[in-house]
Amino acid sequence: MNAFAHPIRVSVEEYLSSSYRPDCDYVDGEIQERNFGEKEHAAVQAALIFLFAQNRNTWNIDVYPELRVQVSANNFRVPDVTVTRAGLEWERILKTPALLFIEILSPEDTLSKIRRRVDDYLRFGTEHVWVIDPELRKAYVCSATGFQEPEGGMLTIPGTPIRVELSELFAELDRG
Repeated sequence: MNAFAHPIRVSVEEYLSSSYRPDCDYVDGEIQERNFGEKEHAAVQAALIFLFAQNRNTWNIDVYPELRVQVSANNFRVPDVTVTRAGLEWERILKTPALLFIEILSPEDTLSKIRRRVDDYLRFGTEHVWVIDPELRKAYVCSATGFQEPEGGMLTIPGTPIRVELSELFAELDRG
């Protein structure tokens, strides 16, 4: 549910110098609220952050929850989870394509809204984007041609040891 009754238009400079709780996207001069906060969303996000952090050295990555990313000159997104290759140098806001962006759906998310987010990440140059739906207990590997469920219930990034077993991830939802 959008707390903003009308679109809020601000400059890039004003967006970057402001704090929003929770942080918001900035698209084409407009502040856009993000959906989040339900237990299932939080549980999946926490499990992913833990898994990536636990394997940080083995997978040669760094992981960040809700990090501002400048996907184009005037557009900023805040993915649920951002994974970069270890040692990537950047300041406060990521301006370089990540290894992986992960979006976790909330009940209020629409296909068109999530597709716009995914398209922004792909145009930015990030090759790996996953969308996870806790309600349906499904995940999707996203590309310019669409959303594809991973084979064998395993999310992977080719050429890396990164592997996320969906049954283990969704088991977190059953823990209470």
